[in-house]
Amino acid sequence: MPELSQDLIGCAGIVQRGDPDRFRAAMAASVTARPVLFAIYAFNVEVSRAPWMTQEPMIAEMRLQWWRDALEEIVQGAVVRRHEVVTPLAEMLDAEGAVLLDTLIVARQWDIYRDPFEDDAHLTAYLEKTSGNLMLAAARALGRVEASVVMDAGYATGVANWLRAIPALEEAGRVPLLDGRPEGIRALAENGLRRLRAARSNRAGVSRAAQPALLAAWQAEGILRRAVAHPELAARGGLEPSPIRSSLTLLARSVGGRW
Repeated sequence: MPELSQDLIGCAGIVQRGDPDRFRAAMAASVTARPVLFAIYAFNVEVSRAPWMTQEPMIAEMRLQWWRDALEEIVQGAVVRRHEVVTPLAEMLDAEGAVLLDTLIVARQWDIYRDPFEDDAHLTAYLEKTSGNLMLAAARALGRVEASVVMDAGYATGVANWLRAIPALEEAGRVPLLDGRPEGIRALAENGLRRLRAARSNRAGVSRAAQPALLAAWQAEGILRRAVAHPELAARGGLEPSPIRSSLTLLARSVGGRW
């Protein structure tokens, strides 16, 4: 295995502590893909937790702006600030990838406040710009992809993770769903499944080199199917996959390349 820099070792630790599911997906990827995934996933951990580290919206906005400024340095090809995550991230991203992650940050501003989503389009855009853009930025950094294929898989992953997070979001005073009834949860999960199937039917649009980025979707199908069959489980955190089944699924998808 190629030796990781101290920065990338730090990124791996951030992901392991803050996003264990994506850490497992990165560890199941090829050794050549891991540096890219660790850097981008560590960025996502830092950005996603920024709105929750303070009760002051202005401070949260400033934290997110710091990351936007760092990405702007990458976009402009300027000297990038020295930072455990930003330094390796700059080595992995081109300007377009940095713009994708900047759009992710803008979407994350919703996390700062307690306003509900305006409508279905707003929720869809949030999931696409967070989970979708994250997956697309990682995939593009690894190899050739068709953006629409990756975005479908990223959206489905976002829906699955969002449904898992409902209890924590509600406890924090957020309004995660437009329609929290079982019918609304089922409809959201069905849409996620539809887009996951669409992505898989167009697997040819993701090069072999880029496939490790889509391993992050390994749990999505099982979670979404469970939400369709038993939507009432979402409110009490009952959508979590079986650890043993989850591990076997990840192993099978990483070996077979059939994300």
